[in-house]
Amino acid sequence: MNIQDLTFDEKGLIPAVVQDASTKEVLTVAYMNEESLQKSLDTKETWFYSRSREELWHKGGTSGNTQRIEEIRYDCDQDALVVLVTPNGPACHKGDVSCFSDTLYKSENGPDKDEQNRFAILEELERTIRSREKERPEGSYTTYLFDEGVDKILKKVGEEASEVIIASKNRSSEELTWETADLLYHLMVLLEEQKLPLDRILERLEDRFGKQHLKE
Repeated sequence: MNIQDLTFDEKGLIPAVVQDASTKEVLTVAYMNEESLQKSLDTKETWFYSRSREELWHKGGTSGNTQRIEEIRYDCDQDALVVLVTPNGPACHKGDVSCFSDTLYKSENGPDKDEQNRFAILEELERTIRSREKERPEGSYTTYLFDEGVDKILKKVGEEASEVIIASKNRSSEELTWETADLLYHLMVLLEEQKLPLDRILERLEDRFGKQHLKE
């Protein structure tokens, strides 16, 4: 499949639906022309065409909230794209994760937000930690950990694991809740320091337990 085989409209544009590759949440909808699509393929980051400014624009070129492209799909009519990305920060210019944060209609029988994605906070935390590692804002505890290096991070993981053990021995659910949250946070900092995405861990869990569960 070549770019020239796609069906662009009379203005030379094609709509692109941008989704988070991990959560499949729709982040934004924009337009591409042949040039911006080619730049997206070349740089592996999203480039779009602004209809109002009549020029190309690089998502995150100014804000730093870039989107690394994982996959680009086209529909059966070859006149629309789905771009799966790993975002490096919010997609919306208002600072929201997605441009689609407001609700026009919701069925009373539809799933609650918590049921749709119970682990959304982990995904948001991973994005935040990744951003801290890249930007290193002053005064951030996460920045401090990255600046100190892997030995400091490993020490904190060990300390928090010990605190989880102590909380469990104390039979304190409140204490165990706090210490488990601290351990998960430091583990995710360690994963980022090692450049190991959380998705890899989830995939391994699926391999080990998901398929086994289906057989039972």
